[in-house]
Amino acid sequence: MKQKKWVLILSITALFLSAACCYASDGHGHEQNKKVGILLVAFGSSEASAQISFEKIDDRVKARYPGIPVNWAYTSHIIRNKLAKQGKYLDSPEVALAKMMDQKYTHVAVQSLHTIIGAEYDDLKKTINAYKVMEGFQKIILGYPLMATQQDMERTVDAVLATIPKERKKDEAVVLMGHGTHHPANAFYAALMFQLQLKDPNIFVGTVEGYPEIDMIQGLLQKKNLKKVWLMPLMSVAGDHAKNDMAGDEEDSWKSILTKAGIQCIPVLKGTAEYDVFADIWVDHIAGPLQHF
Repeated sequence: MKQKKWVLILSITALFLSAACCYASDGHGHEQNKKVGILLVAFGSSEASAQISFEKIDDRVKARYPGIPVNWAYTSHIIRNKLAKQGKYLDSPEVALAKMMDQKYTHVAVQSLHTIIGAEYDDLKKTINAYKVMEGFQKIILGYPLMATQQDMERTVDAVLATIPKERKKDEAVVLMGHGTHHPANAFYAALMFQLQLKDPNIFVGTVEGYPEIDMIQGLLQKKNLKKVWLMPLMSVAGDHAKNDMAGDEEDSWKSILTKAGIQCIPVLKGTAEYDVFADIWVDHIAGPLQHF
């Protein structure tokens, strides 16, 4: 009788342990199988020199978060198509996340390398929200771009001040070229100029496709009788906009427009991601999603 009792107890224990193992393997014990990854998402660039910026970001992310695999995606299909013709293949965010899901990642920190929470960021957020309702990832969280909060704005102001060429004199202007957008977040550019001018009244921020426009910046420069300007891109990479729209020789480039107005221009072809002080803002933002894993 005692032997039958012990057999019954052992059988019940075995069933309990078996059920517990099945419970864990079904995902309820997911901590045992956690696989964390980082996806860096940029607009992208087909300029070979612009890759320096992205390589610098990649190195800093890997150094800051060792042991976590880093993947890349470009949001611009035009850039991806250009690179594909050169034999270089970059994934869209949708494809990159699908691959990470197939590779059994459970927790993904998606870090935007955009400058503001504009249209590109909104589209990326929609993609991530779509993946949230699918089975596969246990957690997928999007990190802020360069400027999203007042603290980000203050750090960006400090970064701009720290990266202005040392040769620039106080009676010389600095004009930053942002991309600009019809998205409401375009207001960040004017807000940034306001906060920069609290510390240096001869720094201006214009945009290629938004507000403030170069005509307004030209008027402000002439009003202050500033005769020399340092042109700097407020973009992660010094790509097509910086080389052509800002520093190009075409008559509608910022350099040509200001030169024609009697203002000497000195272009600085270096993207914000090439400077550690800017790159660190993006890198620090990755900690936000990771702390929830």
